[in-house]
Amino acid sequence: MLGSAGLHAQQAPARAGTQQAPARPNTQQRIDNLQRQLDEQRQEIERLRSLVSQQQSNQDALQQRLQQEQNAARATARVVESQPGAVTAAAGASPPVAVRVDPHEGQGQRVVQVGVAPAAPEAPPVVPMFDQPGILTPPGRYVLEPSVQYGYSSSNRVALVGYTIIPALLIGLVDVREVKRNTITAALTGRWGLTNRLEAELRVPYVYRNDASISREIFTGAAAEQSFSSRGHAVGDVEMAVRYQLNQPRADRPYLIGSLRFKSRTGKDPFDVVTDCQTRCIGNTTGTGLPLDLPTGSGFYSLQPSLTWLMASDPAVFFGGISYTYNFGRDDISRQVLNGQREYIGSIKPGNIWGLNFGMGMALNDRSSFSMGLDLSSIGRTKQNGSSVASSVRAQIATLQLGYSYRLSQRTTLNVSVGAGLTRDTPDLTLTVRLPMSF
Repeated sequence: MLGSAGLHAQQAPARAGTQQAPARPNTQQRIDNLQRQLDEQRQEIERLRSLVSQQQSNQDALQQRLQQEQNAARATARVVESQPGAVTAAAGASPPVAVRVDPHEGQGQRVVQVGVAPAAPEAPPVVPMFDQPGILTPPGRYVLEPSVQYGYSSSNRVALVGYTIIPALLIGLVDVREVKRNTITAALTGRWGLTNRLEAELRVPYVYRNDASISREIFTGAAAEQSFSSRGHAVGDVEMAVRYQLNQPRADRPYLIGSLRFKSRTGKDPFDVVTDCQTRCIGNTTGTGLPLDLPTGSGFYSLQPSLTWLMASDPAVFFGGISYTYNFGRDDISRQVLNGQREYIGSIKPGNIWGLNFGMGMALNDRSSFSMGLDLSSIGRTKQNGSSVASSVRAQIATLQLGYSYRLSQRTTLNVSVGAGLTRDTPDLTLTVRLPMSF
């Protein structure tokens, strides 16, 4: 019995040791575990790929929107060297920004920017050709723009004074007058950006004029021609203006700029210069009726509201505007004639002016651009003492404008525009050179 008990005692520890040893997993379980881990990793990779794809789509959408806004902004930002009123053409898209995804972040993975897209080169400004530029100066900055404008016009007038017995025979006199006018205007314009949507402008011109006429005095039997020349130079009419950007459009929508311009009469008054008449010019036979010293101002105050629109359509920029100029009348006007006498005229009210212009600009490269446009104006009849002047008619002014622009530096641009008259009332030629400098 002791031997049997000892045998049982020796077997008990052996069974206890056998029960305490952990069971080793079989091969199939190990394969299942590996497969499960592989599936989890595959799901994590797919999730990261989906996240990267979504981030890329968002980035592409943001870049496209940014590019559209940049194109529109360039087209409406006045030579953002602070403009002189020029519009810029749209530029090409920027290269995408490189990103890296950190897979170890799990659910909190983040996108790390490892490259920055280089700034797209600014397109050159489209030369401003009309009086009111289109875009606003950035706040806190200002533009100083010296300019020189040359204008030339000539006109011929034939007056038949008499009566005809047969169509080929005139009994009376023929008055033929040819007038050639040269005008040079040097101006200094300053523009200040007050807010993101508001700017102010001040323009001070200096005018030099030279008129020459060739005519034969009326009511005389002599056939000899006479030449009459006069000139004048002084400060012209100072102008002040404010402009406000009415909207902040997205792509494919025009920018709208409203402006209000006031013109003073600081120039030499046309009623204060001496007229070539001994007494009254009406019916006078001893004078030409022309001023001996030319005026440099209009002699009337005026106020001009206007609306300008600008729209970028890569690679061109379309622009235009409409305006209305109200001229204030004057009472108790008289003009000075020879011998210190004055001739009473009464009240004068110049005709108001409707204006319309439109055109297109296109960038040639990153420094130069070309523009063309049409400027139209309709001038109403002048009234004297409440009645329309018999010799005054509505005048139609039309000018074809061609403009060129070259960026000299980031802050300076050279603008040249040429205008050709399309009607007889329009100056034959206008040549304008501007050099806007931003600060």
